[in-house]
Amino acid sequence: MAITAALVKELREMTGSGMMDCKKALMASEGNIEKAIEWLREKGLATAQKKASRIAAEGVSMAAVSEDGKKAVVVEVNSETDFVAKNEKFQNYVRQVAEHALNTVAGGLEEFMKQPSKIDPEKSVEEVLAAQIAVIGENLKIRRFQQVEEKNGVVVAYTHMGGKIVSIVDLETDVDNEAVREIGKNVAMQVAALRPQYTSADEVPQEFKDKEIEILTKQIAEDPKMAGKPEKVINGAVQGRLNKELKEICLLDQVYVKAEDGKQTVAQYVAQAGKEAGANVKVKGFIRFETGEGLEKKNEDFAAEVAAQMGL
Repeated sequence: MAITAALVKELREMTGSGMMDCKKALMASEGNIEKAIEWLREKGLATAQKKASRIAAEGVSMAAVSEDGKKAVVVEVNSETDFVAKNEKFQNYVRQVAEHALNTVAGGLEEFMKQPSKIDPEKSVEEVLAAQIAVIGENLKIRRFQQVEEKNGVVVAYTHMGGKIVSIVDLETDVDNEAVREIGKNVAMQVAALRPQYTSADEVPQEFKDKEIEILTKQIAEDPKMAGKPEKVINGAVQGRLNKELKEICLLDQVYVKAEDGKQTVAQYVAQAGKEAGANVKVKGFIRFETGEGLEKKNEDFAAEVAAQMGL
């Protein structure tokens, strides 16, 4: 039987699946609509497409670390509701995605989604995701993943609030022991809590600094207390405020959250703790994922939703 555009359209309207998936299903079933629907259901595609337009801004971020501590990855998988995000089946699925992403050589998310899944090698990551959508009943989305590898040290992960925030710290060190990994965990907690943007001031782009200087100069110029002050004084005030801002966004310059004196920086803590651990420790970088950051949140109004369904 010829696979016509009309037949593909009919199957798409019946199942909500994508055009290419419908075409594949019809080819596999030799044009038999019922068998094509069954094929799509087996692949988990018949219901996934219908849910794809729903907002998925909840979910969980999860880290996976290699046994030797040299490599780690963090992934974010979104769901529609926090209820599903806490579901054991969903959590296990995300864990399997993270374990796959830990060793993937995919250059990006699009390539990763096309790879054979570690969960079911006969299906792609994308197809297994579609099957999970069918089983769980919500739109799910693998949003992003990021790997880090440190051949001359270790990487340490920290998970906050069950996966709402996950951070990974890359430590270059000549010694790998429990004390060094504790340093990594403490710094990872710092990353989770204080949301740094850069590891050190050296990483901050000059254009960012120039823009901040421009803004700060205008602010100071409008400050009555600075009226009539020499240019040298104004420039000094601008630089002082810029340095203060940089200390807030650069990890190593931030005040260490566990500092007893409230003054010790992260860099000073790492140097001191590394010495006590008998190691030379350097923080090379970090990753921080906050689940749902930047995504549109669903406006939950259950009363209005029920009323609409009842035609009230």
